[in-house]
Amino acid sequence: MKRALKTIIAFALLVAVWEGLVLAKFWSPVLLPSPVDVGKYLIDSIRDGTLLKASAITMKRLGLGYAVGLVLGLPLGLLIARFRFFQDTLGLLALGVQTLPSVCWAPLALLWFGQTEAAMFFIVIMGSLWSITLATDAGVRNVPPIYARAARTMGSRGWHTWLTVILPASLPFVVSGMKQGWAFAWRSLMAAEIYITVLTGFGLGQLLHYGRELNAMEQVIGIMFVIVLIGLLADKLLFSPIERFMHRRWGTAK
Repeated sequence: MKRALKTIIAFALLVAVWEGLVLAKFWSPVLLPSPVDVGKYLIDSIRDGTLLKASAITMKRLGLGYAVGLVLGLPLGLLIARFRFFQDTLGLLALGVQTLPSVCWAPLALLWFGQTEAAMFFIVIMGSLWSITLATDAGVRNVPPIYARAARTMGSRGWHTWLTVILPASLPFVVSGMKQGWAFAWRSLMAAEIYITVLTGFGLGQLLHYGRELNAMEQVIGIMFVIVLIGLLADKLLFSPIERFMHRRWGTAK
């Protein structure tokens, strides 16, 4: 309770400083609207359904793209950790591609898929796949070798050891990688929605882009606030509880 109160006070002070800068006219109101203007935009967009519809479309795209990245990334990470050939080839590729900014996939996606939902899904998958793959690989490599040796003395061999001993022991690290993959997928989707316009629905990225085109800074800042809020909620409600349980269950909690 005290922690939540401190957080609220800190954000209240931040908003007060923001309002003070606007009143002092350090910047033009066109460049830095007041918190009141941003709040009015958010309330109006919620009332007319624009913000809720855009958030739903964005979360749908994010969920599907991230799910595909997760389904592909976990087995790829296991292959890289299990076989030296995949480590020297696919692992090196994953390490290099992960450093590529997500926006760099936009021109390729447009050429391959055009202005379609498939182009957005491709960018999201590319943004999350490689970080999940590398996190799975790193998690497996952090498992103490004594676990595998103990399993072999009890008759476990091959993939049975990997699936029943190594993978469960690496889950705390894998969950951290899933969290990182979610963050990369989120950033990738924003880049995709800003650069790719589809008629099947406008997401938060499109609203952010249109706010910039119309010089509506209250819309730009309001959408940025919503994006940050969704990211915080996903972390606190989804990943943090799972992460704490895994670390506590596997005895790695600090």
